[in-house]
Amino acid sequence: MRITVLGCSGSVVGPDSPASGYLLTEPDTAPMVLDFGGGVLGALQRYADPGSVNVLLSHLHADHCLDLPGLFVWRRYHPSPPKGRAMLFGPSHTWERLGAASSPEGGEIDDVSDIFDVQPWVDGQAVRLGALTVEPRLVCHPTESYGMRFTDRDGVTFAYSGDTGICDAVVELARGVDVFLCEASWTHSPERPPNLHLSGTEAGQIAARAGVGKLLLTHIPPWTSREDVISEAKAEFDGPVHAVVCGEVIDVTRH
Repeated sequence: MRITVLGCSGSVVGPDSPASGYLLTEPDTAPMVLDFGGGVLGALQRYADPGSVNVLLSHLHADHCLDLPGLFVWRRYHPSPPKGRAMLFGPSHTWERLGAASSPEGGEIDDVSDIFDVQPWVDGQAVRLGALTVEPRLVCHPTESYGMRFTDRDGVTFAYSGDTGICDAVVELARGVDVFLCEASWTHSPERPPNLHLSGTEAGQIAARAGVGKLLLTHIPPWTSREDVISEAKAEFDGPVHAVVCGEVIDVTRH
């Protein structure tokens, strides 16, 4: 598995990065993009044909999905449009929410079923995409939100937290994975609201409890200190810790 960071800025597009989006590639498997926030479509064009990708959404907050209407235009109106439909996995109201975002008229929905086969995640129900098995897990966030765990034919594993507060589900999602891409949106404080985001401290605690091989921090907003979040995580987890940057490529290997 290879992960290319298309965007990693938390909550909003940042000065150096689009919002959340990660290109995952694997031999014998159509490329897939995990989340599709602002600026991701432009970044994707540097690395892959946007008409070739499947899309896997963790949740439907704007910074994780609202570049998708641009991809709808690409698939419909490109001079050499892709054949058939791509897969789009997401929470239960993905078709309605993104169809409303793509429609030029209020109260109407752009039916994207001509270009995407839209499928809802079911907590714990794995799907097979090429050579990868993908298991979604419902995590704790104000809206329906999923983390994803990927396993290749050789048993190499990668997990993506999506947006979540600290909970048992995200620990189980990450249990024993080789690489864990985990949000860390703020520094630690008892005054932070629960069930919303993770601090660097909490990301490190999850990595330690789950026994992951490597912890990659992401979703750090422009107003949060990357250095402080990294330091917090390192204080809790004694394995490799790194905050990803836009354009970075990570090869997922067994730890």
